[in-house]
Amino acid sequence: MNEIVLKLSSGALDPASASLKEQRMLDALSRVPSLLIAFSGGADSAYLAWAGARALGDHALAVTALSPSYSEHDRSVAESFVRNHGIRHEWLPTYEAENPLYIANNADRCYHCKDELFARMEELAVRNGFPAIAYGINADDTRDFRPGHRAAHEHKILAPLLDVGLTKSEIRHLSKRAGLETWDRPASACLSSRIPYGTEVTPELLGQIERAEQSVRNLGFGQFRVRAHGKLARVEIDLAELPRALDAQISRSITDGVRNAGFEHVEIDPSGYRQGSLNEVLFTKSVKIAT
Repeated sequence: MNEIVLKLSSGALDPASASLKEQRMLDALSRVPSLLIAFSGGADSAYLAWAGARALGDHALAVTALSPSYSEHDRSVAESFVRNHGIRHEWLPTYEAENPLYIANNADRCYHCKDELFARMEELAVRNGFPAIAYGINADDTRDFRPGHRAAHEHKILAPLLDVGLTKSEIRHLSKRAGLETWDRPASACLSSRIPYGTEVTPELLGQIERAEQSVRNLGFGQFRVRAHGKLARVEIDLAELPRALDAQISRSITDGVRNAGFEHVEIDPSGYRQGSLNEVLFTKSVKIAT
């Protein structure tokens, strides 16, 4: 990955400062008797799972939710990571897809997902004697619209990365130094994040999106999203990779793969990939948001 990911918006990354934050976090983790860690396989949760295992050994347990919104690709990445690094791990079924408030897909959808995850993790913690649960919010995440963080606050979930002020670029830097293959993993989110607010989340639509994204992944693209707008799929591809995507032959391959997944129309977005692009509607028109 281009070294630009190791830059902060306010200037160059300071490795010494990042190291001090990491040591403070490890010291804090080592004072917890045992810990459950919400682990999706993304760069942040992978780094936290590694840190938890380093500080607590087998007294740390990484927990990954299994639901229709979690792709087979992400499951494979998560499974490979914990195996490669000897991290204690457990799969945990969650049932947010049975919650009408989640299915409705209003702007607080992520709240209902995280509320379900943390409730199930709390049950696991009680059964197995874990006094604490942690998740991987970082200092940069507080600048984005993320209703799932409200659920974390309500469930009193620890936030070790945020507590020491670790930013995304610092986490990538520290992950690379630790030899974690997730250090440059593209930003990832659940499949439901590809569905515009107000469109119901169904297992069928999630499966369609997953097949479409796998077809794009098979063409060698790293950072992208397939956004579902009814019969239309809007494919967002990182600006660095967009020229290749717009090549006539590759563009046809993208279109064919996404159509084969079940979409009738395919548009390659000329604006490229934008993290949370479906949140843009929140600032342009009224969308239901729980407070």
